[in-house]
Amino acid sequence: MERNLLVGIALLLSVYLFADEPVKAIHRKIVNPANKEVTVVAHRADWRYAPENSIAAIESSIRLGADVVELDIQKTKDGKLILMHDNTLDRTTTGKGKVSEWTLDSIRTLYLKNGASLRTKHRVPTLEEALLTAKGHVMVNLDKAYPIFDEIFPILEKTGTVDQIIMKGSKPVAQVKKDLGKYLDRILYMPIVNLDSPGALQQIKDFMKEIRPVAFELLFKSDTNQVPKQVKSLLEGKSKIWYNTLWDTMAGGHDDDMSLEDPDEGYGYLIDELGATIIQTDRTAYLLEYLQARKKRSGNK
Repeated sequence: MERNLLVGIALLLSVYLFADEPVKAIHRKIVNPANKEVTVVAHRADWRYAPENSIAAIESSIRLGADVVELDIQKTKDGKLILMHDNTLDRTTTGKGKVSEWTLDSIRTLYLKNGASLRTKHRVPTLEEALLTAKGHVMVNLDKAYPIFDEIFPILEKTGTVDQIIMKGSKPVAQVKKDLGKYLDRILYMPIVNLDSPGALQQIKDFMKEIRPVAFELLFKSDTNQVPKQVKSLLEGKSKIWYNTLWDTMAGGHDDDMSLEDPDEGYGYLIDELGATIIQTDRTAYLLEYLQARKKRSGNK
């Protein structure tokens, strides 16, 4: 009797803990267009603390309170999926040559370099290792993954992280439905739309009609473009807006560098004038501090 009671309590506790996983609250926030709290995406994870696309960078992103880590995928010579932005090893590791010409075991012997190109103690992780690190804590945007998503999905199922995945792409809606249709009810898909391109508004309308994405990633080079303000009105209460502040040509100059000088003209402009509720940054800690000061982060986790 006592043993059965303890087992029952343990099961209830596990259900309670699962329900309260931080990633569940993040997911709810992202899919709710009425939620105006700003979602923070750590580009290549927190690479200012540890090497980009490393386990340590993912862990640091989680500690800081990021909602999403953006991670890049490459495939080795023996078909294993690893975290790596470039298709060569030279910039981010102590190795040289194409990733596709090295086996996983050989890549395991290398060390990752940090942002100053200095060797660190960190090693190249596999996609599976990265997903297990993120599991339950943070959403994961997989970049460079679209062409090989059929190979990636079984790893998502194995690690129990399917619900944490964000995929993006710039293809028309018909092609997305053809390529990823069987996954669209399992993952979050966000179209990338260049607002400087003719037909950008129609592209957004097509996606809204066909699959109604939870968010759109938008790009524009200059504030002379009035389309971003039109899109804000078009998507209000329907889908969220994602902007990148990584460099100046991605969001009309309102990037991380501008934000370091005047965060209201950088991050603030995107939020207040253009309706951004998702921002991808290379300055995770700084953006989080700004949002907390503006009370844009209350109760998000």
